[in-house]
Amino acid sequence: MENYTNNSFKLQLEGFNLSKDSMYPMFLLFFFSYMFLMVVNVGIAVLVFIDKNLHQPMYLLFCNLPINDILGNSILVPRLLMDMLRPPSERLISYHECVVQAFTIHMSGTASVTVLMIMAFDRYVAICNPLRYATIMTNKMVIKLIVSAWGVAFVLIGILLGLTIRLNRCRTLITNPYCDNAGLFKLSCDNVFINNAYGLTFTVVLFTGSIGSMIVTYTNIAVVCLTSKNKSLNSKALKTCSTHLVVYLIMLLCAISNVTLHRFSQFTDYRKLSRILFHIVPGCLNPIVYGVQSKEIRKFLSKLFEPKKMLPS
Repeated sequence: MENYTNNSFKLQLEGFNLSKDSMYPMFLLFFFSYMFLMVVNVGIAVLVFIDKNLHQPMYLLFCNLPINDILGNSILVPRLLMDMLRPPSERLISYHECVVQAFTIHMSGTASVTVLMIMAFDRYVAICNPLRYATIMTNKMVIKLIVSAWGVAFVLIGILLGLTIRLNRCRTLITNPYCDNAGLFKLSCDNVFINNAYGLTFTVVLFTGSIGSMIVTYTNIAVVCLTSKNKSLNSKALKTCSTHLVVYLIMLLCAISNVTLHRFSQFTDYRKLSRILFHIVPGCLNPIVYGVQSKEIRKFLSKLFEPKKMLPS
């Protein structure tokens, strides 16, 4: 029988139910994925900051993705790794820490979508209005786009968590490997209809808006490329847009798999794993995709790692 409490400030995370044989391989997988993610994303962020050739709207907007991945995964993965080495009874977390973790993780996931949307706008202007690109994508416009992307995510997640923390709690077990909004409002015995309604509306509007903006953007870009005889323009559009589209599809596929598995209770372990991979996989792949496609990043890295010529003594 489930124990009921009244607004307890000490919660327990269920985490992964792993055998001893599978615990350490899973731990090493997450550990090395996190280390790789941090190295490549910090490297990309520093590179964009120090190389003046990369101080362009496209790279400044993209730089929000590695920063977002660093923040989101730093809140998620280290705590997850520690809990994997603890027995279930010792996977304890304070309520306030849980709320902060949930806010940061949801903020990271939402910001990934909004940042990719403003990057799509940048590609639209660059391909469809190349002569006006410099006058439209000014430093002021770039700042506005970045503030809008993070501001929209902040407001949406603020409302989401605000609706949850108003609830009274009668349970202490979060049946997830980390804290999220659903895990928090399921602790309550109050009516959570408003939470479910807002959460569903928020998810539908966010992904419908992002998918719609991508369709409109790439339809216009495709029309321009098909009607233009400028091979240089078409080649540039193919390179920059394919990179952005691949990054968006990686994020979208991870999100769809996460939402789909959430509907099947018999796949609990796979659902938990997919929730972790939703944050780790895009964070690992995004810098690789942009690093391979970007001539400026490849040129900088080749200069950085090419052997230095020794001067004759």
